[in-house]
Amino acid sequence: MSFIATAQSMHFAQPLALQSGASIRDYALSYETYGTLNADKSNAVLICHALNASHHVAGVYANQPRSEGWWDNMVGPGKSVDTDHFFVIGINNLGSCFGSTGPTHLNPDTGEVYGANFPVVTVEDWVDAQARLLDVLGIQQLAAVMGGSLGGMQALSWTLRYPARVRHAVVIASAPNLTAENIAFNEVARRAIVTDPDFHGGHFYAHGVVPKRGLRIARMIGHITYLSDDVMNEKFGRHLRDAAKAVQGGVAGEAAGYLFSTQEVEFQIESYLRYQGDKFAEYFDANTYLLITRALDYFDPARAYAGDLGLALAQASCKFLLVSFTTDWRFSPQRSREIVKALLRNRRNVSYAEIDAPHGHDAFLLEDARYLAEVRSYFERIAKEFA
Repeated sequence: MSFIATAQSMHFAQPLALQSGASIRDYALSYETYGTLNADKSNAVLICHALNASHHVAGVYANQPRSEGWWDNMVGPGKSVDTDHFFVIGINNLGSCFGSTGPTHLNPDTGEVYGANFPVVTVEDWVDAQARLLDVLGIQQLAAVMGGSLGGMQALSWTLRYPARVRHAVVIASAPNLTAENIAFNEVARRAIVTDPDFHGGHFYAHGVVPKRGLRIARMIGHITYLSDDVMNEKFGRHLRDAAKAVQGGVAGEAAGYLFSTQEVEFQIESYLRYQGDKFAEYFDANTYLLITRALDYFDPARAYAGDLGLALAQASCKFLLVSFTTDWRFSPQRSREIVKALLRNRRNVSYAEIDAPHGHDAFLLEDARYLAEVRSYFERIAKEFA
């Protein structure tokens, strides 16, 4: 049974210096909290979100029964990250389209919508903004910072930018940087958006349109990479939709024309991808997609150390849990093992779990008893530190 969640917002008047050299002022961050902060504020856990998620990590909104948070199976009373013991915080990143200041908001310097003029943001910028919010909440040190995929990159960045403020880092289905293949997928998705006739150089708001065609294609590309080949074959295989089957069986009528068509949807996997693309284009902002995928591309803490990840992670001082999934080819286990190896080189305390799960990259969001048990066991050990 999910609990009732309440979204909150915090405004920051002072400018935040960004990695690009620009800054942003008069911005707001949307966030949610679950559980109770203990007297010495030692039980706080920050959850960092991935590309198309938000601050709504767990629970449901009042009078919205189908509004479960994106990690509701992980966070809550009696769950792996137990809110009976931990005070969990979810923060929506700058540049997002789910409440925090982003491209759809007004630029206080011009009075106009930011649009394509929203400043470039990085993983490090998000971490700095999160730290500011925690300062206001009076939380000087986190029991843990946790995230999957892009959220895992943020968790890793926390251990480097604020090593004294983190006791544990839980990095799931993530990587120390993107491979060239991953950057290529992101670029193809971005090109789909910017070449949409309704994009208008990122200022489509003024034209009263949305580049839905580009957003649909971007989501379809991304979704293919989130699933494993085994899962796609199991769920869809080469199955035809009913209308196409009818033609294959020789049934005449309206169904005629589906089979061997170059335009219509014939296979179930095509129908599924189009559904995901259509849904995404209704709620996600195109400029936000460009910003967040660029932040993914830019993340590389080893860059400042001539590519030596061991040197980059030398400043991390907390304990780590890393989790990867065998069928995740977008953020493969090899990438998690790179982080583990670099941490062990620095004699850090590291736990690593490689879960044999069939779901691909999406496994970090799904039900898997072994995975959830691994995280639960780790957080039970953390809870003993302040019991």
